[in-house]
Amino acid sequence: MARLPFLFGFAILPAMTRYRFLALLALLAGLLLAYFVWTTEANPESSYRFRLGLDLAGGTELVYKADMSQTAASERSGALSALQGVIERRVNLFGVAEPLVQSEQASALSGTTEDRLIVDLPGVTNIDAAVAALGKTPTLEFKLATTTKVGTTTAATFIPTGLTGRYLANATLQFGSGATAGLAAPQILLNFNSDGAKLFEKITSENVGQTLAIFLDGQPISIPTIQEAIPGGTAVISGQFTAVEARDLVRNLNFGALPVPITLESSSAVGPTLGAAAIAAGVMAGIVGFAIVALFMISWYRLPGLIAALALAEYLAFMLAVIKVIPITLTASGIAGLIISVGMAVDANVLIFERTKEELRAGKAPREAVHIGFARAWPAIRDGHLTMLISGGILFWLGTSIVQGFALVFVLGVLASFISAVSVSRIYLLAVVPETRAGMWQFLLRSGFRNK
Repeated sequence: MARLPFLFGFAILPAMTRYRFLALLALLAGLLLAYFVWTTEANPESSYRFRLGLDLAGGTELVYKADMSQTAASERSGALSALQGVIERRVNLFGVAEPLVQSEQASALSGTTEDRLIVDLPGVTNIDAAVAALGKTPTLEFKLATTTKVGTTTAATFIPTGLTGRYLANATLQFGSGATAGLAAPQILLNFNSDGAKLFEKITSENVGQTLAIFLDGQPISIPTIQEAIPGGTAVISGQFTAVEARDLVRNLNFGALPVPITLESSSAVGPTLGAAAIAAGVMAGIVGFAIVALFMISWYRLPGLIAALALAEYLAFMLAVIKVIPITLTASGIAGLIISVGMAVDANVLIFERTKEELRAGKAPREAVHIGFARAWPAIRDGHLTMLISGGILFWLGTSIVQGFALVFVLGVLASFISAVSVSRIYLLAVVPETRAGMWQFLLRSGFRNK
């Protein structure tokens, strides 16, 4: 018999022995998860510490207005998405922990709609430094020169072509022939993405002989004349640059040239003191809520209630570990979602225990009553969790960032509570519940404050 495979040997063990073995594994897993959560948070150098959002860690929020006046209505959505991506890349290069960049459309006082970017920088409390860091991002545009007669004078105007930094793949520095013998002039080689290459070829093929000016932050830096159609998506800027200026420009263009200009509308700072107060309030709410729920479950359902409290503690350890490992940026709304999901876990246990209690009153043996109670409660638990998952998914899909933070943690919590109630509680109950209700088991398996 000793030579049999482990799984087969495990299968032929008595039912209670199997459940006790599984309960021991579940208990060890819970302890390991709790140890992981505790040690990683206690170690300041750990990469698994909780990542806190702006409202908890403190930091800076910047609101920018995107100037879409020169962008076609059909292209505004794409331009705003590209702008958001550029700002995200730019912010990430400055080492800001868990920055959040989101776009929105807001109604202005004039009744028009404004396109805005909201940039959250956790841990950054120097607003001037944050504004300066983002303000260095260049706006790159290609414009065609036209002449207009005003009286006896001719004035040059530049018409946007739609080719902007939005279509830029990368920029590189090279050196060409200089105006002075023996010197090499720095040049900037621009490589466009596939859409930009097609647009650049179309512009150059339709405007041979005309001037195509290259503007950086609203100022012309190169005004070449189109000699022929240029396929392949490559352009060369050969302005009057020093080597240092050209190097810095290439670096900034690779950081991300803005597809449309932006202006700072407002800025605000959240102090770390307020963040610490929010964390303390959230933790205290979680501890008090858990204690009250555990006390009620134990006093009302006795042994099953104690098991539910243990499963609930494992659920919390699992959720906190998941938040650390994924990782999820924890906000005040996320903490609220976690606390509310605890209620779902308790609700499932209440359904199970009530169904089990009904079977015990009907004269069923304890272990049989547990099996039937879980089976009867399963449809209600399944439907309840499914509706919560659908609601959470809709909130995450349609909500703002604050709502999304709540929805994400809530959905993960509902999934974890489902596992906790259906699997962990069942394993613990079947590991300790006897076949009969003799002696002390009469009291331990009853519920309520009356000894019936």
